[in-house]
Amino acid sequence: MKYPKCRLLLSLLVATGCCAATRADAQWIAPGAKPDAVVAADGSGTHKTVQQAVDAAPAKGAPRFFIQIRPGTYHEKLVVQESKGPLTLFGEEAKTTILTHDDFAAKRDEQGRHLGGANSYSAKIAADDFAAENLTFANSHWRGGGTGNQAIALSLVADRANLRKCRLIGKQDTLYASGGRQYFEDCYIEGEVDYIFGDATAFFERCELHCAGKCTFITAASTPREKPVGFVFSNCKITAKTLEKGKTYLGRTWRPYASVTFLNTEMPEAIVPKGWDNWANVENEKTARFAEYKSKGPGAAVKERVRWSRQLTDEEAAAFTKGKVLGLE
Repeated sequence: MKYPKCRLLLSLLVATGCCAATRADAQWIAPGAKPDAVVAADGSGTHKTVQQAVDAAPAKGAPRFFIQIRPGTYHEKLVVQESKGPLTLFGEEAKTTILTHDDFAAKRDEQGRHLGGANSYSAKIAADDFAAENLTFANSHWRGGGTGNQAIALSLVADRANLRKCRLIGKQDTLYASGGRQYFEDCYIEGEVDYIFGDATAFFERCELHCAGKCTFITAASTPREKPVGFVFSNCKITAKTLEKGKTYLGRTWRPYASVTFLNTEMPEAIVPKGWDNWANVENEKTARFAEYKSKGPGAAVKERVRWSRQLTDEEAAAFTKGKVLGLE
């Protein structure tokens, strides 16, 4: 994998507590350290909105900028521009610190044009070296019984991104993971249709994937042919409390070379025994890269999976470590 290693390696080591780093290098603020900006809707911080604080952050090349977000629900369409970074957003607890908006694909703008799926996001992160901790990114369009299709909670179109202990809440297309290498640790991701999708190389560690409502597809990867790995879920848990048995697919091929791998993941009985879907195109079965290793739980019907998916051997699974997937080795 031809990726620069140093910056991401440091980021992941810091994220997992494996080494110490200076304030300028670490993605997570040190205990007791003063943030560069504080967001509080009541005016008690340096900014009332998250966007104001992001706009105040310096351009690329400056030391990492830390933005603390105090508990509350922030109704705003957030954009972290490509020119920003490195940047960290953090809260005290994800369930009490919510960033949300209610756009959706069929909504019309001031010119009467549909926003489209790509612009339906509540938050869009385009800056490399972005980090977030203890925050909820949500799309509230569905909460009031809204209709329509795509309504993205988080559009993460960045390289060397790192999220931990965050909650991503939506229905269709909750998380758009694109643009580079991304790491998710101890996160909660909820949706019903294709709720983790995109072309990123993304490693999900100990995350909960919650299938809400009438969940049909968890992933919809569009991995390019030249990328050896797409989405990897390691030691994760799929939950689906209200679903019927055998109604949810692990993923489908948004693009022909879709790559999704589940390692040591617990699966409920809601998972369809055949596991994977070819998006109504038999040709995709020749190119898709869908695999599992030691799936467990009532949904781990590995002997009934589609023939064009793979059950990895111990040796093959060893190649899907965080370090190897994200280009650290």
